[in-house]
Amino acid sequence: MKRLLHIFRPFLAVALFLAPVLGVCAEPAQPASEPSVIAVAKALPAVVNVNTERIVRRAYRDPYDDFITQFFGEQMRPPGRELRQKVQSLGSGFIVDPAGYIVTNQHVVDRAEDLKISVTTPDGKTYNARYITADPSADLALLKIESSTPLPFLSLKDISPNLLGESVLVVGNPLGYGHSVARGILSATNRTLSVENNEYAGLLQTDAAINPGNSGGPIIDIAGKLVGVASAKMAYTPQGVPTQGIGFAIPARTVAEKIEQFKRDAQNPKPVDLTQATRRRLGISLQALTSDLSDALGIPSGAGVLISDVEAQSPAHKSGLRRGLVLYKVGRFEVNSPGEVETLLQRAKGGDTIDLGVGVIQRIGGRVLQQIQTVSLTAR
Repeated sequence: MKRLLHIFRPFLAVALFLAPVLGVCAEPAQPASEPSVIAVAKALPAVVNVNTERIVRRAYRDPYDDFITQFFGEQMRPPGRELRQKVQSLGSGFIVDPAGYIVTNQHVVDRAEDLKISVTTPDGKTYNARYITADPSADLALLKIESSTPLPFLSLKDISPNLLGESVLVVGNPLGYGHSVARGILSATNRTLSVENNEYAGLLQTDAAINPGNSGGPIIDIAGKLVGVASAKMAYTPQGVPTQGIGFAIPARTVAEKIEQFKRDAQNPKPVDLTQATRRRLGISLQALTSDLSDALGIPSGAGVLISDVEAQSPAHKSGLRRGLVLYKVGRFEVNSPGEVETLLQRAKGGDTIDLGVGVIQRIGGRVLQQIQTVSLTAR
């Protein structure tokens, strides 16, 4: 027996040495040590839910108005009515700077100056977010929240190499289920996607699940480095054929370049052209009401400002204002020139309610009658 042990001792030693290497009798790996678990734990504190809220105004007709018109004539029709509805939308984003700068998709905060924006962090805290700027052509936007302490963030300096086939993780707020994780691979790079009239080039493609609410959230690799920003999912081909596992993201390198530009713009804002305040905030252009114009319109001269143009889908357009109407008051102040209107509006902020006194002209029996009605708009 001793002789046999002596002969096989070297083989036993080799077997004992190789056992840990080959995984023989080794303890099973623990979930906490999985690379994807470690990566999510690293990135998740910087991921936020983005909640936007705005008021949509819709014109509607009251059956009572038709009754009045039928029995008393068109001239007695009550002024137009509007229905105000609160519209909410959800998206994702992530902090890219300990000072509270947040990147998200532009389409998540579209018409942001009309919106109330709040973000919720993984620890349950909710912050009011300030819209900084956006680039619709890149579908990226920059927000800012204020915190008394530095915030966890995802670095834009150490980003993923974005190798085909590498594992990726989508972190965000799909369907309102905050801070969810989906896993897949990086399927392709340099993709082009057309959405309505916009074309986005240089996108990444992944088969990781991207659902409504994921937009603006980060896609990371298993080292926790940023791969890109979840942007869109292709549900159907242009021919209407259903698809599976085709999602798109904005590459991290593009994001890093845009955010640096956004920050520079925020720190060195361009001078504001006050002559454009009316168009910028309300979507209307104004013209001095000369005596010739007053005669042509058949109204007294010396008061009011002519609305010469109304931007489509602007606050003014949605409130029923049209080219050719006359603006007489901004709030409680009477106005007689475009410059006076600009001065009153230059301090207006996005979301402010502005009351305009507008003259509505009616011609009844050869006579020109003008009534001044108050129209409320929300500055954008």
